[in-house]
Amino acid sequence: MLPGMSRKLSRKPQITIVGAGNLAGALAVSLRGAGYKIDQILSRNAADSLRRARKLAREVGASAVAAAGAQIRAEIVWFCVPDAAIAQAATSLSGAAHWKGKVALHSSGALTSDELTVLREQGAAVASVHPLMTFVRGSRAALVGVPFAIEGNPKAARVARGIVRRLHGQTFAIGKRRKEAYHAWGMFASPLLTALLAASERVAGAAGVSRKAARERMLPILRQTLANYAKLGAPGSFSGPIARGDVATIGKHLQVLLEVPEVREVYIALARAALRDLPARNRAALEEILKG
Repeated sequence: MLPGMSRKLSRKPQITIVGAGNLAGALAVSLRGAGYKIDQILSRNAADSLRRARKLAREVGASAVAAAGAQIRAEIVWFCVPDAAIAQAATSLSGAAHWKGKVALHSSGALTSDELTVLREQGAAVASVHPLMTFVRGSRAALVGVPFAIEGNPKAARVARGIVRRLHGQTFAIGKRRKEAYHAWGMFASPLLTALLAASERVAGAAGVSRKAARERMLPILRQTLANYAKLGAPGSFSGPIARGDVATIGKHLQVLLEVPEVREVYIALARAALRDLPARNRAALEEILKG
């Protein structure tokens, strides 16, 4: 429990959010929906940053404030800025509040709570709280059911777990030394998956199908693949010529993909990964043909 909150158990702590990007927007709206008061949205002085902050602030009933010269009143401060800017933002705001007793959080997947050391040294409890979710412009992700990886000071981690519970998310602990591997895992789950889909569109082009049409036509098989994966796991949902051991078909694929050599490299890498991790027949013959 935060100092001074024993008489305030009937209300949730106020939160200030630093940043107004895609993650900040999704988080602020979800927090507001869960009954938290967003006191301030802090942003850089740049005109476009302030414009985004004002728009988000109007949406969640907060004040938009330039970080330079800000005075922070909220009990919790949540940094939603790019990784490279976290430590700098914390330093720039170190004089914006009496940090003793406050909780400072950041949402980097790769970096640890040590990015907030300057605030910890002033008495704040600090933690990294990363939602395993993708945030892009034009689509605001909901946080219900989303897992959050939490690492940091026990008090800050406890506060973060309470917030995530009220967002109807899930929490799990991640060690400092595991953060980079954790983030690489997330990279495979979304950004690199998106890269694979973009590569699939290029192969569709070789088949005379436009990118737009390819996207529309792939959706049913993508949805079923994810449904199978959710129900059966990777081995149970793996299908196609590698699973069947169809060497001839794989050979034809490799031949036609000479038209798109960069995508051919992706195909070979993924096919080799499938042979390592998933059920397949004729492994020796498939491994041999993939050497070419």
